Parts: sequence; structure tokens; C-alpha cells
Amino acid sequence: MRCPYCSAEEDKVVESRLAEEGRTIRRRRECLACSRRYTTFERPEEVPIIIVKRNGVEEPFDSAKVVEGIKRACKNRPVTMAEIESIAADVEDEMRADGRRPVPTSEIGRDVLERLRDLDEVAYLRFASVYKDFQELDDFERELGSLLKKSPPKQVNGGGP
Repeated sequence: MRCPYCSAEEDKVVESRLAEEGRTIRRRRECLACSRRYTTFERPEEVPIIIVKRNGVEEPFDSAKVVEGIKRACKNRPVTMAEIESIAADVEDEMRADGRRPVPTSEIGRDVLERLRDLDEVAYLRFASVYKDFQELDDFERELGSLLKKSPPKQVNGGGP
């Protein structure tokens, strides 16, 4: 590490502590040449996630594309941006934890669908129509039937017995 003031390479660590909820180490350093202090941060290097698209092309994972796809499915639905970003972050975290590379986009879509099913059924159907490449009305009916089987019946508020 070079001193940002005099470019000397020798320094000493004066203080170390965790930062960013324990994901980073913050170090206060003192240059042995000019005696000025400066701060450095140490973070683990993240290995990029490589995905394989349907056509076989490999590319780096881009969480913004996942967020955009979920946003389109959730348009005019009571779903917050925080919920959308949470789904994308959960999917990315799961891929990082799994460690398999490359990851097929079909797995990413399946993970998003699982989370959307619990969040908003209309958004789930919209996302499924693109992910599963619906071509006919029968495709929607089949997916809706599957969704209704897995969803508990909704309680109707109204008059009692």
C-alpha cells in the first residue's frame, strides 16, 4: 500500500475494526516516511457469476436485468421496489452460495418464479408467461390451474352464519 500523500510504501497499522456489518475491515494506517494517517478498507474479492442463456451464450450475471424483468411483471401491482430488489438479491445470494458455474438462466427464472408466487400471483403469471414462453391461452390456463392448486383458498370477508 502506498501512502496517498508521499507515495512511500512503508506504513504501520494503528487501528483495525470491522465495518459494513462485518463485511469489511477498516484500517487506520500511519506512513513511516511522512507520519500522516490515512484509512484503507479491506473487502473480499467477489467471483463473478457467469450465466448461460437459452442460446448457449455465456455472460456475466447482471442483477439489474433480473430487477427489470421483475419490475415489468409487477407493473401496476401492489409490489414495492424494495420487495423487487429483495427478490433479485435473494436469487443472487442463492447462486453465490451454490457455487456452481455457469448458471443457466432457466434456474434464475425458476427461482424468481418461486418467490413471485408467494408475493403476487398476477405478477407470477406475467413472469411465467415470458419465462415459460407461453404461446397459447392453454398455456395460461395450465399455469393458472397449477397456481390455484398450490395456493390456499382466500378467505372472503363478509357476513357470518
